Amino acid sequence: MQSYQLRSYSVEETLRWASSFSTILLPSDCLLLDGDLGAGKTHFVKGLGSGLHVKQMITSPTFTIIKEYEGTLPLYHMDVYRVGETAEELGLEEYIEGEGVTVIEWAHLIADMLPTTYFSLKIEKVSETERVLTFKAKGASHVKRLEEWLNDNDIGN
Repeated sequence: MQSYQLRSYSVEETLRWASSFSTILLPSDCLLLDGDLGAGKTHFVKGLGSGLHVKQMITSPTFTIIKEYEGTLPLYHMDVYRVGETAEELGLEEYIEGEGVTVIEWAHLIADMLPTTYFSLKIEKVSETERVLTFKAKGASHVKRLEEWLNDNDIGN
């Protein structure tokens, strides 16, 4: 799987990248989101929400597992770290296969429930303000949309 990196030098820039990225998302798309505590995962989801015209305040789903937001597409933000073997009981597949965009933190913990096509993003903290965002896509349609978005934004590999 080809990866593409870009750098963000501020929270505001991360929000802009995420808002821009939201323009390529379609119903039932899934974004696997990875990064250490404080890397900027929630900020990225806030930017996605902005691009999807979500009016509610977006917060981390760490203790609630799933947060649902209404926008031009529904946005489902999941943190499955504490889910373990109860993932199927929570109906996560209904969200993942639904009409919205699903963002999943700690997705490797529910690998057997993940769709066959998806976007992934790893956010790495370089300094207090700088982040490296590494995007990947699995599935021909996802790869094509990601590459078009990168090209439209003059982002090289």
